[in-house]
Amino acid sequence: MAERLLDTAVVQRLRYVRQLGLAHLVYPGATHSRFEHALGAHHLALRALRSLRESGQLDADAGDDPAVVAAAALLHDVGHYPFSHALEEIGVPNHEVVARPLVTEGEVAEVLRSGIGPDAPARVHLLICGLSASPLAGLISGSVDLDKIDYLKRDALMCGVPYGEIDEDRLIHAMVLVDDPNTGRRRIGVRDKGLSAIESLLFAKYQMYRNVYWHHACRSATAMYKRLVELAVADGSVRVDEVAGYTDEGLLHALESGSSAEAHGLLDALRRRRLHKRAFEAPAAHIPMERLEWISDDRPRTRRAEEALAGELKVPRGELLLDFPAKTQMLGLDLPVVARDGSVRHLTHEGLPGAIDLPRMADQLYRSARYLRVFTARRTVAERAVVLRVLENC
Repeated sequence: MAERLLDTAVVQRLRYVRQLGLAHLVYPGATHSRFEHALGAHHLALRALRSLRESGQLDADAGDDPAVVAAAALLHDVGHYPFSHALEEIGVPNHEVVARPLVTEGEVAEVLRSGIGPDAPARVHLLICGLSASPLAGLISGSVDLDKIDYLKRDALMCGVPYGEIDEDRLIHAMVLVDDPNTGRRRIGVRDKGLSAIESLLFAKYQMYRNVYWHHACRSATAMYKRLVELAVADGSVRVDEVAGYTDEGLLHALESGSSAEAHGLLDALRRRRLHKRAFEAPAAHIPMERLEWISDDRPRTRRAEEALAGELKVPRGELLLDFPAKTQMLGLDLPVVARDGSVRHLTHEGLPGAIDLPRMADQLYRSARYLRVFTARRTVAERAVVLRVLENC
């Protein structure tokens, strides 16, 4: 069935959607696709399911859940927009929502129904959205899901950085089905021997955000791309409900038909790698982060702030961009842990005293990785006091 799913147009599109969006402008090797990642996640799902079966965790009661989980691992990214997560930052529906018709209708749904059962498409989509009641749901959407393991290792390898080291073998073999001590429901947990592997995963995630995903040049390109698509949507050259059907290059081609001079300038700059420069930057730990969260999720207010700040700095209209990326659960955890004596404890963002303490540092790490930045097309220096005054008055 996996081969039949791979042959669908929905999955084949992922060959032409880069996993890390515009990061290849900074890390030339980061041209790997979401198709490769889908194969990797599916491979890890098969390994995890085999490990659970060999350890006696999967029995007859599991039914066709393993097949549904394997399909979900392969299909979990089919709703992704071109250039990774960038467009979700401007308020378009998230990729799990976009995936619904792609999974529950058309040729993918036909393959799932014929290969698993009539309700398979809906069950796969629930797994992708993190809403499934399946005991195996944590393999697809959870604190240590297989998606994270694959993308962290793959992204680090392709970027040529040493930050994605995760002991995936130990983590997979430590996975176990256990009754959650809080809810009593059966779910994926880990034996305590896997805690060091979980810690390496969390630290790899932090390092990748700090050094790759939120690298200043990656964020400059992302901010330019977001503005470009907003302009194209505003002038009608691109429709929001059609964007998820494009490949990376297909969307860039569609953006060429836009009528805005600002959009054409941004598109040309991205293609020539003439990225906006930092006029100001400060880590979240050094600014009133809570009062500026709107920059991440209120696009109209952010646009007004950009215009106000551009006027203050005497920067031409449209040549200043604000960026303050958010990932609130960067090091979040919600996982049952089975001790050697069989007792079960709950691992959360508070960590487990004496066993794993990294999550308790999550807020500090998040604030050190996250930067407020002002990007301008031409080299400009923005004073901290000016930036914060304008933003807090917007």
